[in-house]
Amino acid sequence: MSSNLDNLYRRVIMDHYKNPRNRGVLEDGSLTINMNNPTCGDRIQLTMKVEDGLVTNARFEGEGCSISMSSASMMTQAIKGKKVEEALKLSTVFSNMMQGKEYDDDLDLGDIEALQGVSKFPARIKCATLAWKAMEKGLKEEEQQ
Repeated sequence: MSSNLDNLYRRVIMDHYKNPRNRGVLEDGSLTINMNNPTCGDRIQLTMKVEDGLVTNARFEGEGCSISMSSASMMTQAIKGKKVEEALKLSTVFSNMMQGKEYDDDLDLGDIEALQGVSKFPARIKCATLAWKAMEKGLKEEEQQ
């Protein structure tokens, strides 16, 4: 990756960290998932509203490094308005990207692409995937109800 692209990605990540999108808590019987990463202390509370198989809203609260918090911001933006299956597919694509595996790059990942460099730092992958794991857990629990 060129250093210009690295700098652009770093700016996108820091923008989401300093100006998080969808920060807060949804009330009114929304799904609530709490997860943490004990190895580095990142923690997240994800709340989502799912209606008729559609993620109509998603918000997060938490504390952690710039990678985990900006990833949560990007993830909540990416899944709002998506069908549950689409949100889960996006999570699989993101997981593959984090592991350096092939992924469907026809999918428009938007700002999420800025996190692809994290795959070079195995210790930081759990930071980037924390919110995504919370989303998967919540949607799978919702499906079973």
